[in-house]
Amino acid sequence: MLFKVFNRGKDESLYAGYESLLRSIPLFMGVDSEGLGKIAKSLVSKSIKAGEVLFNKGDYDFALYIVVSGQVKAHDGNHTFATFGPRQFFGEYSMLDSLARSTTITALRDTELLRLDQGQFNLLLDKNPLLSRALLKTLVWRLRDYNVIEAELTAKNQEIKRQKEEMDVQRKELVSLNQTKDKFFAIIAHDLKNPFGAVLSLSELLAREFESFEPEKLHMFIQQIYKYSNNTFNLLENLLQWSLLQTGRTVVNLKSLNMAEIINENIDLLKANALQKGIELAWVNPDDHFVYCDRDMITTVLRNLISNAIKFTPAKGRIEVEVVKDSEYLKVMVRDSGVGISPENQQKLFRIDSNPSTPGTNEEEGTGLGLILCKEFVEKNRGTIAVESTEGKGSTFFFTIPRFENKS
Repeated sequence: MLFKVFNRGKDESLYAGYESLLRSIPLFMGVDSEGLGKIAKSLVSKSIKAGEVLFNKGDYDFALYIVVSGQVKAHDGNHTFATFGPRQFFGEYSMLDSLARSTTITALRDTELLRLDQGQFNLLLDKNPLLSRALLKTLVWRLRDYNVIEAELTAKNQEIKRQKEEMDVQRKELVSLNQTKDKFFAIIAHDLKNPFGAVLSLSELLAREFESFEPEKLHMFIQQIYKYSNNTFNLLENLLQWSLLQTGRTVVNLKSLNMAEIINENIDLLKANALQKGIELAWVNPDDHFVYCDRDMITTVLRNLISNAIKFTPAKGRIEVEVVKDSEYLKVMVRDSGVGISPENQQKLFRIDSNPSTPGTNEEEGTGLGLILCKEFVEKNRGTIAVESTEGKGSTFFFTIPRFENKS
């Protein structure tokens, strides 16, 4: 390793070249030509061969290096952080602090360097107050630049965070859309196909061999056709309402309504179904209760909940509709003495991805969409829906709807 101190006898043009190199270093941007000339005359030449180490990580080598020719690498073992070629520099802050080197520097080729030692640099600063002031001014500029960069990075990070949150929302929406699509195809492939197949088979059998069947047998076939047709119609109706919701074509028409009228209509409509199973269907507090909601949606919700209660309540059971109110909401409860729902299945209710469809006490078929529609309709009306149930002791489904118009 060779060291040469440049003395005052050197060619002044050579110093001018060194000044040009120094001027490219940010630390010296605010230093004038006189100051750069003094620094240039403190530079020491250093030569290292290819593969030779200039200093190791952890060494206390307090100096700035400028590459004149050749190439070196900054590395830690086999990991290379950076390479430096002609007119590039490293170790700028090693003249200002007393920390150990954070990397090892090794020559990739035969390399000529200029070295500015910390001790020599400090002597220059002691003798030249204007030089210290120029360096301080440069450091202040750079600190301001760093503050600007930090502010920009903070803003960028906030933007990245916002974009990530938007992507998370979009990802959840895609997952929901996929679950909706899977449920739709499952219904088309199974729930819709099977009843049509049964209706076609029974009607074909009747058309081909009508005269050979006794009246009792014909009556049974007709009842089966009606049952399957009715289930299929209910499924198609739910599918239509569901598809309108998914495509954003459902219009919510909020009005002030008397909930008593909606409850009475649904009880009158479904009372015959309950009587067929010997179930008592009653409204325990038949008073006027005004709410602010979409009539068709809330009618669908109540009809689904009462129908489900009839479906899962055995003969001689009882179903009650009850209404309670507070200052803002009306709470409508449909309570049955049916089979109840396990805690595991309660977690799956109202979810498109795992909504269970269980046959009723008389093997009544469900569509698998009723409670999902109820949840979406209730939420469209600014309410909530939930269930409380114990296996073998019945269930209570309840939903809330606002009593008044939301003025906010």
